[in-house]
Amino acid sequence: MGRLQDLFDKKKKGVLNVYFTAGFPELNSTVEIMKTLQSDGVDIIELGMPYSDPLADGPVIQESSAVALKNGMSIATLFDQLRTFRKDIHIPVILMGYMNPVLQFGFEKFCEMASAVGIDGLILPDLPPFEFEHGYGDIMKKYGLDFIFLVTPETSAERVKKLDQLSTGFLYAVSSSSTTGKEKNMDAVVSYVDRLNGYQLRNPILVGFGIKDKVSFELLSGHANGGIIGTAFINRLQTEKDYISATTTFIRSILQ
Repeated sequence: MGRLQDLFDKKKKGVLNVYFTAGFPELNSTVEIMKTLQSDGVDIIELGMPYSDPLADGPVIQESSAVALKNGMSIATLFDQLRTFRKDIHIPVILMGYMNPVLQFGFEKFCEMASAVGIDGLILPDLPPFEFEHGYGDIMKKYGLDFIFLVTPETSAERVKKLDQLSTGFLYAVSSSSTTGKEKNMDAVVSYVDRLNGYQLRNPILVGFGIKDKVSFELLSGHANGGIIGTAFINRLQTEKDYISATTTFIRSILQ
C-alpha cells in the first residue's frame, strides 16, 4: 500500500497538504522546511519544481519559482537534495511541476529517480489525459508513482468521472478556473465540492486554490477530505527571514 492510500485510509477528513517551491527561499532550505512541515502536523507535502512559465500559478508562486531558479534549483539538484530525505520524513511527498522541464530531463529517467528517492506521486497540470493514457501513465505505474489530475467547477461530470478513474492518490479540486492566490467565493466553492461528492468518486478529494487560513481550511475540510495551501504559506516565507520559525508559526495558525 502506498503512503497516500495509507493516509486516506486512516484519515478521512482534515487532511492538510502544503505546497511550497523547492529552492525557495534559499537553495538549500527545501529539506529543512519539509522536516518542519512534518513535525508541525502537515499530512502531505507538495513540492513545486520551479519553472519559468508556471501557467496555473499566480504571482506569489511565480515569484517564488523565479527566485528558486535564480538560486540555482533544477530537477537534477532537487533529486540530489532528496537522496536521503526518507531517513527523516515519512509522510507522503508529491512533486508538482510542468511537462517541459520534465521532458527535457527525460520522462522515464525523471520517474525512475523520483521513485528511487521516495517520491509518492506527481501533479503535472499540463499533461493531457490522452497522453497519460497512451504512454506516460504506464511509465508512472512502472515506477509506482501516483498521478493526480486536476478538476475545476467548469469540468463536466463526465470528464470529472473520467479523470477520477485515471487518478490515483487523490483528486485535486481546483476551487475556480483562476490562478492560485486569488480570492474565492467560499459558498460557491462549497457548492462545487458538494457537487463532486454527489458523483460518488473513488478518490479522496482535496481542494486547492484559495485556502489561506484556519477558517477556510476547516470550512472546506468539512465538505472534502482536506485542503491544499500554497500561496498563503509562500507569502509567509517571503515576509519572514527565519523560514523555520515562519513555517511553524503558519502551520500552527491552521491546525491549532
